[in-house]
Amino acid sequence: MSPIHHVAVQYMTTPDSRAQAQSGRGLAQFLDPAIVAQFLRFGTVGTIGFVIDTAVVYSLRGSLGLYGAGMVSYLVAASANWALNRVWTFRGNHTGSAHRQWMRFMAANLVGFVLNRGTYAILVTWVPLCAAQPVFAVAAGSVAGMFVNFALSRRVVFI
Repeated sequence: MSPIHHVAVQYMTTPDSRAQAQSGRGLAQFLDPAIVAQFLRFGTVGTIGFVIDTAVVYSLRGSLGLYGAGMVSYLVAASANWALNRVWTFRGNHTGSAHRQWMRFMAANLVGFVLNRGTYAILVTWVPLCAAQPVFAVAAGSVAGMFVNFALSRRVVFI
């Protein structure tokens, strides 16, 4: 039986990570039951958006092609997600007019959009199964953008 060796590990920290650790935020914040429940509602809304996204892609791919259908479907699904998140996930957490909040939602989710539609475009271009059945590319794109969209929705849109 070999002896157990202890290895000293040095972690790199930034002023921001030290401040989060000292204030009790960081990972513990994301384990807060209220945030977990909010994330689950966000995921439920995202699932509904996924169904909308997929339905629009399938209905428009014949006339607009996979890329055009993907762009239109993102706009339709993101708008539906904003409305559902406004009335359910982040109920009461909003200021200002609805149209300004919708614009903030769309702008804040541009990072998620790049991840979402970038994944979609790569998959329908390079994976024959995804070109034939774009539901797989839509699903992968949705997952790729979900965590960024949740964080930005909490911090930028529904405040």
